[in-house]
Amino acid sequence: MIDVGDKAPDFALQNQDGETVKLSDFAGKTVVLYFYPKADTPGCTTQACGIRDRSGEYEAAGAVVLGVSPDEPKALKKFADKYDLPFTLLSDEGHKLADAYGVWAEKSMYGRTYWGNLRATFVIDGGGKISHVFPKVSPKTHDDVVLEALAA
Repeated sequence: MIDVGDKAPDFALQNQDGETVKLSDFAGKTVVLYFYPKADTPGCTTQACGIRDRSGEYEAAGAVVLGVSPDEPKALKKFADKYDLPFTLLSDEGHKLADAYGVWAEKSMYGRTYWGNLRATFVIDGGGKISHVFPKVSPKTHDDVVLEALAA
């Protein structure tokens, strides 16, 4: 997993509207890049709705939020529309970005082993460097932890 002080790996991914979004589009801005396993699942919905409900606080902190999952853009659009999510969701279907950030990992649930995104968040400063890393976040406390870091 990349660490504080590292240069944030750049990317060009499709968002929920099929448009290409690059990290370089946000040069000079603080970016909260959060990786989540799958759109419209209970934990991911809790996390996304928490960000939605506190979007004014992210905005006040000068941060742009980008969510990343291996879902296709169509699934992300459905998720964003269903929960009225006011931030960008990115499709990392080939998990290249998750690999670059070190969050694509082997997981297990109910005795089944599979690969997927860890629930991790990275804060990237305006110069493109990682300023905070949250390797394991809880959907319920994600915003408290990230917003506290942004305020520091």
